[in-house]
Amino acid sequence: MALDNVVKEIEASADKQAGEIDSQAKAEVRAILAEADAQIADMREKEDKKLKEEVERLNRQELSSAELESKKIVLSKKKEILAKAFETVLADLEAAPKDVKLGQYKEMVKSAKTVIDKPKAIMSPKDDFTAKELGVKSVEKDPRIRAGMILQSEDGTVEVDMQYETILQTIWNREIKALSNILFE
Repeated sequence: MALDNVVKEIEASADKQAGEIDSQAKAEVRAILAEADAQIADMREKEDKKLKEEVERLNRQELSSAELESKKIVLSKKKEILAKAFETVLADLEAAPKDVKLGQYKEMVKSAKTVIDKPKAIMSPKDDFTAKELGVKSVEKDPRIRAGMILQSEDGTVEVDMQYETILQTIWNREIKALSNILFE
């Protein structure tokens, strides 16, 4: 019997130690799981924050891109309107009545005579003014000229470009900011 008691004592001791080990193991498992859950929650929070920041960055980028595209479209339309305005003004100048053009051409010749003593006028074939009417030495026709004229010295070394398109372009370039403000603000 004494052996039975010893075996029972050993079994009871083993059961007690197994229970303690089991309790310790379960406590360790709970601690490991709690730590893992905390790490997972921390990782999830960091990833959610990164995701939110990335979504915000992409939204800002998309909005910025859309704004840029919108500005390009508006600028393109403004350029189109300005080009149309330029062509309209030029067409109006070119279509001016003969007496108005003659007056303008005489002023051009008068202005050029400060640089060229006896200029010859090169003008559009559409304009049929004589050298006498303009106060120049001679008149030549050039189909490349739409309206206005080029005044040239006898030897061709000095030239004053008085084409309507050239004059209008000079004024246009100088006044484009003011014109844009008038049209678009």
